[in-house]
Amino acid sequence: MAYTVGQVARAAHVTVRTLHHYDEIGLLSPSGRTPAGYRRYDDADLERLQLIRAYRELGFPLEEIAEILDPGGDPLPHLRRQHDLLTGRIGKLREMVAAIELAMEARKLDIKLTPEERFEVFGDFDPDEHAEEAERRWGGTEAYRQSAERTARYSKEDWQRNKAENEDWGRRIAALLDSGAPADGPEAMALAEEHRQLITRWFYDCPYELHTCLADMYVGDPRFTEFFEGIRPGLAAYLNEAIHANAISRA
Repeated sequence: MAYTVGQVARAAHVTVRTLHHYDEIGLLSPSGRTPAGYRRYDDADLERLQLIRAYRELGFPLEEIAEILDPGGDPLPHLRRQHDLLTGRIGKLREMVAAIELAMEARKLDIKLTPEERFEVFGDFDPDEHAEEAERRWGGTEAYRQSAERTARYSKEDWQRNKAENEDWGRRIAALLDSGAPADGPEAMALAEEHRQLITRWFYDCPYELHTCLADMYVGDPRFTEFFEGIRPGLAAYLNEAIHANAISRA
Protein backbone atom coordinates (compact mmCIF):
# COMPACT_ATOMS: atom_id res chain seq x y z
CA MET A 1 0.00 0.00 0.00
CA ALA A 2 1.33 3.44 -0.93
CA TYR A 3 1.04 6.52 1.24
CA THR A 4 1.51 10.17 0.39
CA VAL A 5 3.98 12.31 2.29
CA GLY A 6 1.06 14.10 3.96
CA GLN A 7 -0.51 10.84 5.11
CA VAL A 8 2.80 9.65 6.57
CA ALA A 9 3.39 12.96 8.31
CA ARG A 10 -0.03 12.86 9.98
CA ALA A 11 0.27 9.21 10.98
CA ALA A 12 3.77 9.59 12.45
CA HIS A 13 3.19 13.06 13.98
CA VAL A 14 6.08 14.61 12.10
CA THR A 15 6.13 17.48 9.63
CA VAL A 16 6.26 17.14 5.88
CA ARG A 17 9.42 19.21 6.00
CA THR A 18 11.01 16.62 8.31
CA LEU A 19 10.21 13.84 5.85
CA HIS A 20 11.66 15.89 3.00
CA HIS A 21 14.83 16.40 5.06
CA TYR A 22 15.11 12.68 5.82
CA ASP A 23 14.82 12.01 2.09
CA GLU A 24 17.47 14.61 1.24
CA ILE A 25 20.05 13.11 3.62
CA GLY A 26 19.24 9.54 2.63
CA LEU A 27 17.88 8.53 6.03
CA LEU A 28 14.39 7.71 4.78
CA SER A 29 13.83 7.79 1.05
CA PRO A 30 10.38 6.79 -0.23
CA SER A 31 10.22 3.48 -2.02
CA GLY A 32 8.38 4.97 -4.98
CA ARG A 33 7.22 8.06 -6.77
CA THR A 34 4.25 8.91 -8.94
CA PRO A 35 4.70 9.73 -12.64
CA ALA A 36 4.49 13.37 -11.55
CA GLY A 37 7.38 12.87 -9.12
CA TYR A 38 5.43 12.86 -5.84
CA ARG A 39 6.80 10.70 -3.04
CA ARG A 40 5.04 7.43 -2.19
CA TYR A 41 5.88 5.48 0.97
CA ASP A 42 5.13 1.81 1.59
CA ASP A 43 4.77 -0.20 4.82
CA ALA A 44 8.51 -0.90 5.02
CA ASP A 45 9.18 2.85 4.86
CA LEU A 46 6.77 3.40 7.74
CA GLU A 47 8.51 0.73 9.80
CA ARG A 48 11.85 2.45 9.20
CA LEU A 49 10.33 5.78 10.19
CA GLN A 50 9.06 4.21 13.40
CA LEU A 51 12.61 3.09 14.24
CA ILE A 52 13.98 6.54 13.42
CA ARG A 53 11.51 8.17 15.78
CA ALA A 54 12.32 5.66 18.54
CA TYR A 55 16.04 6.38 18.30
CA ARG A 56 15.36 10.12 18.19
CA GLU A 57 13.40 9.78 21.43
CA LEU A 58 16.52 8.22 22.94
CA GLY A 59 18.52 11.26 21.88
CA PHE A 60 20.49 9.83 18.97
CA PRO A 61 21.62 12.28 16.26
CA LEU A 62 20.49 11.55 12.71
CA GLU A 63 23.99 10.54 11.62
CA GLU A 64 24.17 7.78 14.22
CA ILE A 65 20.64 6.61 13.41
CA ALA A 66 21.71 6.18 9.80
CA GLU A 67 24.64 4.02 10.96
CA ILE A 68 22.39 1.94 13.21
CA LEU A 69 19.82 1.33 10.47
CA ASP A 70 22.46 0.49 7.89
CA PRO A 71 22.07 -3.22 6.92
CA GLY A 72 25.58 -3.90 8.23
CA GLY A 73 25.32 -1.66 11.27
CA ASP A 74 25.54 -2.88 14.85
CA PRO A 75 23.26 -0.88 17.17
CA LEU A 76 24.69 -2.35 20.39
CA PRO A 77 27.67 0.03 20.86
CA HIS A 78 25.42 3.01 20.19
CA LEU A 79 22.81 1.75 22.62
CA ARG A 80 25.39 1.12 25.32
CA ARG A 81 26.75 4.65 25.00
CA GLN A 82 23.25 6.12 25.09
CA HIS A 83 22.40 3.95 28.09
CA ASP A 84 25.35 5.45 29.97
CA LEU A 85 24.27 8.99 29.02
CA LEU A 86 20.67 8.43 30.09
CA THR A 87 21.74 6.78 33.34
CA GLY A 88 23.82 9.86 34.12
CA ARG A 89 20.84 12.09 33.44
CA ILE A 90 18.64 9.98 35.71
CA GLY A 91 21.17 10.36 38.51
CA LYS A 92 21.18 14.12 38.07
CA LEU A 93 17.38 14.25 38.04
CA ARG A 94 17.26 12.27 41.27
CA GLU A 95 19.59 14.77 42.91
CA MET A 96 17.36 17.61 41.70
CA VAL A 97 14.21 15.91 43.03
CA ALA A 98 15.95 15.31 46.36
CA ALA A 99 16.61 19.03 46.61
CA ILE A 100 12.90 19.76 46.03
CA GLU A 101 11.90 17.17 48.62
CA LEU A 102 14.28 18.73 51.11
CA ALA A 103 12.65 22.10 50.59
CA MET A 104 9.12 20.70 50.87
CA GLU A 105 9.84 18.72 54.01
CA ALA A 106 11.62 21.57 55.71
CA ARG A 107 8.53 23.76 55.20
CA LYS A 108 9.56 27.40 55.37
CA LEU A 109 13.32 27.66 55.30
CA ASP A 110 14.89 30.70 56.86
CA ILE A 111 18.37 29.43 56.04
CA LYS A 112 21.32 31.54 57.03
CA LEU A 113 23.43 30.75 53.97
CA THR A 114 25.14 32.93 51.43
CA PRO A 115 23.83 32.66 47.83
CA GLU A 116 26.91 30.60 46.95
CA GLU A 117 26.31 28.20 49.86
CA ARG A 118 22.62 27.87 49.01
CA PHE A 119 23.55 26.91 45.46
CA GLU A 120 26.12 24.41 46.73
CA VAL A 121 23.56 22.71 48.96
CA PHE A 122 20.39 22.97 46.87
CA GLY A 123 21.71 23.28 43.32
CA ASP A 124 19.49 25.11 40.84
CA PHE A 125 16.40 24.94 43.06
CA ASP A 126 15.09 27.68 45.31
CA PRO A 127 14.38 26.09 48.70
CA ASP A 128 11.75 28.74 49.41
CA GLU A 129 9.72 27.80 46.33
CA HIS A 130 7.10 25.89 48.35
CA ALA A 131 7.24 28.09 51.45
CA GLU A 132 3.95 29.89 50.80
CA GLU A 133 2.03 26.65 50.29
CA ALA A 134 3.67 25.06 53.32
CA GLU A 135 2.70 27.98 55.53
CA ARG A 136 -0.87 27.92 54.20
CA ARG A 137 -1.28 24.19 54.84
CA TRP A 138 0.69 23.70 58.06
CA GLY A 139 1.44 27.17 59.42
CA GLY A 140 -0.65 26.69 62.55
CA THR A 141 0.79 23.34 63.53
CA GLU A 142 3.39 22.53 66.17
CA ALA A 143 5.36 20.56 63.56
CA TYR A 144 5.61 23.63 61.35
CA ARG A 145 6.78 25.79 64.27
CA GLN A 146 9.45 23.27 65.28
CA SER A 147 10.68 22.88 61.72
CA ALA A 148 10.91 26.62 61.15
CA GLU A 149 12.85 27.13 64.39
CA ARG A 150 15.27 24.29 63.78
CA THR A 151 16.01 24.95 60.12
CA ALA A 152 16.62 28.63 60.83
CA ARG A 153 19.70 27.59 62.80
CA TYR A 154 21.13 25.13 60.27
CA SER A 155 24.44 25.84 58.59
CA LYS A 156 25.60 24.68 55.18
CA GLU A 157 27.29 21.71 56.83
CA ASP A 158 24.04 20.79 58.61
CA TRP A 159 22.11 20.76 55.34
CA GLN A 160 24.81 18.74 53.61
CA ARG A 161 24.77 16.20 56.44
CA ASN A 162 20.98 15.99 56.27
CA LYS A 163 21.11 15.43 52.52
CA ALA A 164 23.75 12.71 52.89
CA GLU A 165 21.75 10.88 55.57
CA ASN A 166 18.59 10.95 53.46
CA GLU A 167 20.41 9.75 50.35
CA ASP A 168 22.01 6.89 52.30
CA TRP A 169 18.61 5.89 53.68
CA GLY A 170 17.13 6.07 50.16
CA ARG A 171 19.80 3.76 48.74
CA ARG A 172 19.25 1.21 51.48
CA ILE A 173 15.46 1.07 51.23
CA ALA A 174 15.65 0.90 47.43
CA ALA A 175 18.04 -2.05 47.74
CA LEU A 176 15.66 -3.72 50.20
CA LEU A 177 12.77 -3.30 47.76
CA ASP A 178 14.95 -4.78 45.00
CA SER A 179 15.72 -7.77 47.21
CA GLY A 180 12.05 -8.71 47.38
CA ALA A 181 11.76 -8.23 51.14
CA PRO A 182 8.12 -7.67 52.17
CA ALA A 183 7.05 -4.17 53.17
CA ASP A 184 5.67 -5.50 56.47
CA GLY A 185 8.83 -7.45 57.24
CA PRO A 186 11.32 -6.54 59.99
CA GLU A 187 13.92 -4.99 57.65
CA ALA A 188 11.40 -2.69 55.95
CA MET A 189 9.82 -1.69 59.26
CA ALA A 190 13.27 -0.90 60.65
CA LEU A 191 13.93 1.47 57.75
CA ALA A 192 10.47 3.00 58.20
CA GLU A 193 11.37 3.64 61.83
CA GLU A 194 14.68 5.16 60.76
CA HIS A 195 12.76 7.46 58.38
CA ARG A 196 10.53 8.61 61.27
CA GLN A 197 13.56 9.28 63.44
CA LEU A 198 15.26 11.27 60.65
CA ILE A 199 12.24 13.57 60.51
CA THR A 200 12.20 13.88 64.30
CA ARG A 201 15.90 14.62 64.51
CA TRP A 202 16.06 17.16 61.71
CA PHE A 203 12.67 18.86 61.53
CA TYR A 204 9.91 18.14 64.06
CA ASP A 205 8.60 15.55 66.50
CA CYS A 206 7.01 12.83 64.40
CA PRO A 207 4.89 10.39 66.43
CA TYR A 208 3.55 7.28 64.69
CA GLU A 209 0.13 8.78 64.00
CA LEU A 210 1.72 11.70 62.16
CA HIS A 211 4.13 9.37 60.38
CA THR A 212 1.25 7.34 58.94
CA CYS A 213 -0.40 10.57 57.77
CA LEU A 214 2.82 11.44 55.96
CA ALA A 215 2.90 7.93 54.48
CA ASP A 216 -0.55 8.46 53.02
CA MET A 217 0.60 11.76 51.55
CA TYR A 218 3.52 9.97 49.88
CA VAL A 219 1.04 8.02 47.75
CA GLY A 220 -1.69 10.68 47.64
CA ASP A 221 0.33 13.76 46.67
CA PRO A 222 1.87 13.38 43.19
CA ARG A 223 4.88 15.52 44.14
CA PHE A 224 5.89 13.23 47.00
CA THR A 225 5.05 10.14 44.96
CA GLU A 226 7.27 11.37 42.14
CA PHE A 227 10.16 11.91 44.56
CA PHE A 228 10.07 8.39 45.97
CA GLU A 229 9.44 6.85 42.55
CA GLY A 230 12.55 8.70 41.40
CA ILE A 231 14.61 6.81 43.97
CA ARG A 232 13.14 3.50 42.88
CA PRO A 233 9.89 2.71 41.01
CA GLY A 234 7.35 1.31 43.45
CA LEU A 235 9.03 2.85 46.50
CA ALA A 236 6.19 5.23 47.40
CA ALA A 237 3.69 2.40 47.94
CA TYR A 238 6.35 0.19 49.56
CA LEU A 239 7.28 2.89 52.08
CA ASN A 240 3.62 3.64 52.76
CA GLU A 241 2.99 0.00 53.67
CA ALA A 242 6.18 -0.25 55.74
CA ILE A 243 5.34 2.88 57.75
CA HIS A 244 1.84 1.61 58.53
CA ALA A 245 3.17 -1.83 59.49
CA ASN A 246 5.79 -0.23 61.74
CA ALA A 247 3.18 1.94 63.45
CA ILE A 248 0.89 -1.04 64.05
CA SER A 249 3.75 -3.14 65.47
CA ARG A 250 4.51 -0.42 68.05
CA ALA A 251 0.93 0.30 69.10
